[in-house]
Amino acid sequence: MSLYTHILVGLDLSPEESHRVASKAVTLAQTYNAKLSLLHVIEPVALAYAGDIPMDLTETQIAIEEQAEKRMADFAAQLGYPVTHRQVVLGQTAAELREIATSLGADLIVVGSHGRHGLALLLGSTASTVLHGAKCDVLAVRI
Repeated sequence: MSLYTHILVGLDLSPEESHRVASKAVTLAQTYNAKLSLLHVIEPVALAYAGDIPMDLTETQIAIEEQAEKRMADFAAQLGYPVTHRQVVLGQTAAELREIATSLGADLIVVGSHGRHGLALLLGSTASTVLHGAKCDVLAVRI
């Protein structure tokens, strides 16, 4: 039996970080002949720009999602390993990674970690938040 059969990779779609994280995931997928799935989570624009001034950010949110879908498709095409599932979702990153890993039956989540210190360490990073609620293994790739 293989150690890992389905690997879910959480990507921020930045060129350097995504390639570093995906490279580790592809190596593991090749080693274990595992399925590989990609996920990018977009936090709602309204949460990022909440304030006292009412604004309709629907068009902005749609444009962000469309751009992310295109970048994800381009990234998957250049990966050099077959992608079983790729998805761009709207939500909170750690929660979506855990939920989608469970729904796909992934047994490993691979995410990037910036190795925060000080206050950021106390508040927790996305990698840490994924780790503490995941039902499977989590690999945090140092960026």
